[in-house]
Amino acid sequence: MSKGMIIALVVIGAITVIGLGVFMWGTGVYNSLVTLDEGVSSAWSQVENQYQRRADLIPNLVATVQGFAQQEKEVLLGVTEARAQVGRMTVTKEVLNDPEAFAKFQAAQDNLSSALQRLLVVAENYPQLKSNENFLSLQTQLEGTENRIAVARKDFNDVVQSYNTGLRRFPGSLIAGFTGFREKPYFKAKEGTENAPQVKF
Repeated sequence: MSKGMIIALVVIGAITVIGLGVFMWGTGVYNSLVTLDEGVSSAWSQVENQYQRRADLIPNLVATVQGFAQQEKEVLLGVTEARAQVGRMTVTKEVLNDPEAFAKFQAAQDNLSSALQRLLVVAENYPQLKSNENFLSLQTQLEGTENRIAVARKDFNDVVQSYNTGLRRFPGSLIAGFTGFREKPYFKAKEGTENAPQVKF
């Protein structure tokens, strides 16, 4: 075998090893991004589950309050309309790739939360309602669900932070640019929550 042939084989072998190394490295980075993306999807499904649980409780809560406080039609209608608005939204995993759609989803859920808070404030004015077993049970379930929603949103934001960090750091940013991975939006606090409420006596 000639000296030129040996050099050519060594060069080809070196290029093959380097190419294989780059391929393996890129595959590892891509797979870690896929794992992070699946984590976001899983956390998102937990958020959706808790919102669905809340939506399922609302008709029973409204019916219970309606039996005691029929004159509070405006508040009851507000809760029903807010729930219907949330129900009309078609929310798929694709909302995670569209910050505008995600913001609309969050606004609709925040609107429903506000309507429910008004409903619970109205209930304070009706001692018989406050002592009704059905109402107390529903109120407890709803409060528990609101806590679960807060936890699910926090967990979602934690997973999204890991995912977005993986996308922005090298080499993730390089692989993400070629494979179409995009940053995901976070749940944000409702506007005005940074201001402490005024208490008047």
